[in-house]
Amino acid sequence: MNIQNIYQLYSISSGIEINSKKVKKGSIFVALKGKNFDGNQFAYEAISNGAILAVVDDNKKYAFCKKIVSVYNTLYFLHELAMYHRYRLHHVPIIAITGSNGKTTTKELTTTILSKKYKRVHCTQNNFNNHIGVPLTVLSMPMNTQISVMEIGANHEREIEKMCNIIHPDYGYITNFGKAHLEGFKNIEGIIRGKLELYDFLKKNKKVVFVNGDDPIQLCNSIGMNRYIFSEKKKKSNINSDINIEYLWKKNNLKSVLCIKNRKIISSLIGNYNLYNIASAIAIGTYFKVPLKKIKEAVEEYVPNNHRSQILKKKNVKIIIDCYNANPTSMIEALTFFNNIKGKKIVILGDMLELGLFSNDEHEKIISFIKKSNINFSFLIGDIFFNTKKTSSKIRKFINKKNFIEWIKKYSIQKTDYILIKGSRRIALESLIGLI
Repeated sequence: MNIQNIYQLYSISSGIEINSKKVKKGSIFVALKGKNFDGNQFAYEAISNGAILAVVDDNKKYAFCKKIVSVYNTLYFLHELAMYHRYRLHHVPIIAITGSNGKTTTKELTTTILSKKYKRVHCTQNNFNNHIGVPLTVLSMPMNTQISVMEIGANHEREIEKMCNIIHPDYGYITNFGKAHLEGFKNIEGIIRGKLELYDFLKKNKKVVFVNGDDPIQLCNSIGMNRYIFSEKKKKSNINSDINIEYLWKKNNLKSVLCIKNRKIISSLIGNYNLYNIASAIAIGTYFKVPLKKIKEAVEEYVPNNHRSQILKKKNVKIIIDCYNANPTSMIEALTFFNNIKGKKIVILGDMLELGLFSNDEHEKIISFIKKSNINFSFLIGDIFFNTKKTSSKIRKFINKKNFIEWIKKYSIQKTDYILIKGSRRIALESLIGLI
């Protein structure tokens, strides 16, 4: 079977599945390989669970089963099938969003705003933004889609370039260039080059880029492109912006507040570090001619989830839950914001992962910040934090989450006004909320 034949089956299927246990009746199972698993071993299980076809790259094992098709490489096949689907839906405008921090929040806000105008807005679900998630996201796009917002993640150079060749975005936005995935990108210069692969694609194909005019890297590297610029109102004399936004933030004001054309917009997102995420979504909405009244409604209706910039009030304590992920840039931004809040404050921080050779140094910098801050006490969780040399009388380290849980059950946390919880996804610090 060639790609066209399989696509015909896909078009009448119930979708693509890569987990044999989650196969729905009428779906197509694609057997991917990973470090600790081989999907080829579960092709028969997928068929028995209702799959109409299983795609494998093990020629010998399934030579005589008509419902099992062998390809050279199942990941390449997944990419090719997604590209074919995108070709069939070439008329659907796709907005690609990448960056070190704020991708998901920006994607969700943008989707919420566009939904005020379009009935059928498609977007990336969960964290499907890598080399497997992106093609699955493309393949989840219905034929009647009016517009799509897709998130692209990357942990090394050339990855965004590859994902752009699958998505073929018509519009793009880079949230920022921060210290994320340093293990793969090697240094900040590698991060910048990697993110700018989105610009390279958009420029080559004469597409539109949304630019934060307050970010000199974005502004400089988008010269000569078809760009739509938003910037802070106070800086409008220096930048030829398409839209000017005023950022309103005061100490002890947890919520993000913006003003556009004399209309104040109050978001449920906490932290001044979310202002650009909100502003970019507003800018995209104005570009697509969503009425400002509807944009305000969308932003103010949006409530963050997945433990991302959420606030929970428990007894008399306000708990800021921002533990969806963490890297040195987002950690310092969150701590800086938290440090400016008036009141008694405690932080619970988890290790920042995928930093490679920079790991120890970046964790030491976080401790240095805490020592100089007016944060009253800090709990640091994970073997990286635990093995750092710097410490303080207002810092307590735990080698893992289990040890911290044992401690907190025995001693509990002292009375405080605010608690910030932040760490990398694999640390899963949200499990601590019920213990506080």
